[in-house]
Amino acid sequence: MEIKRNPTRSVKVGNIFIGSAHPIAVQSMTATHTTDIDATVALVNDLHRAGAQDKVRYNPGHLYHHERNRPWQDKVKFIAETAAAHDCALRVGVNCGSVDPAQKEKFDDKDSLGPMLASAWEHCELLESIGFTRFVVSLKDSDPSKVVEVNRRFAEQRPDIPLHLGVTEAGLPPDGIIKTRIAFEQLIGRGIGDTIRVSLTVPNSKKAMEIEAGNQIIDDIRNGRLRSVVALDPSKLNIISCPSCSRVENEAFVELAQDVKEMTTYAKDYAITIAVMGCRVNGPGETDDADLGLWCGPSKVNLKKGEESLGAYPYDEILGVLRVELDKLIEKKKLESVAS
Repeated sequence: MEIKRNPTRSVKVGNIFIGSAHPIAVQSMTATHTTDIDATVALVNDLHRAGAQDKVRYNPGHLYHHERNRPWQDKVKFIAETAAAHDCALRVGVNCGSVDPAQKEKFDDKDSLGPMLASAWEHCELLESIGFTRFVVSLKDSDPSKVVEVNRRFAEQRPDIPLHLGVTEAGLPPDGIIKTRIAFEQLIGRGIGDTIRVSLTVPNSKKAMEIEAGNQIIDDIRNGRLRSVVALDPSKLNIISCPSCSRVENEAFVELAQDVKEMTTYAKDYAITIAVMGCRVNGPGETDDADLGLWCGPSKVNLKKGEESLGAYPYDEILGVLRVELDKLIEKKKLESVAS
């Protein structure tokens, strides 16, 4: 499925471009001491072989820790001039745990996103004022819901600037991958995000796992294999299904998801979202936002309309019941269209 992206400008990073006119780039980060050249080069090569595409990052909040009497604007200008001289792109990396203290003072203690946004916008304005536009921005938090909200708000004001997505301190796999996946689904599914990193707690020898996870998440989003409910195209029928995992209690779930997709093609031009979830752990809650939701148990499939339960049906009967409910929704859409 082709996802309509925010119209971000193109930024050259090495031999690729990041922006809405280009595929979403997947990256990682070196975790070696850069003074250990051999180890750093080895890790870079590992990541490159895995398909990584990288750039240079600075954190606005960290600028205050060095040369404290020197204005942060001078420091940013030095970084930008050096990057330009060496044909490098920059990432303005705003992190929830190290926010610009000057911005933090302007906001209520309970508002963790306001200082992040103010800092990001301020740095964008400075870089552009000195003629440096070869940059992307990241706004990261350890809470996926905050990652979604802060990036959504940034994109509303600056839809032209490419965004690097990530959940900081995501943790160990597989939980760290799941936490990141949920944030990415909500953002990429709405056209927000041009490059991603899955931040996992793994040794350097396994850093390539971040690239593999990132590529898998993008492929799953493109093909509607989602853990959360998001309308990838709000004007069309959306069939989403979770990636199968060890929680699935009946392998018939996979075949059912495919059957639902095929059976509902006649409704492709209606703004309806159908979610097919494979387990009783995430399924009941994660189908709440869908127009019609199915979550699969060992012997029966539970059908929902929004948060309302419509009953549980055997696997060989659920498609017929689903079609009846889908036809009701289509008829309702037609009546609403005539009335408007």
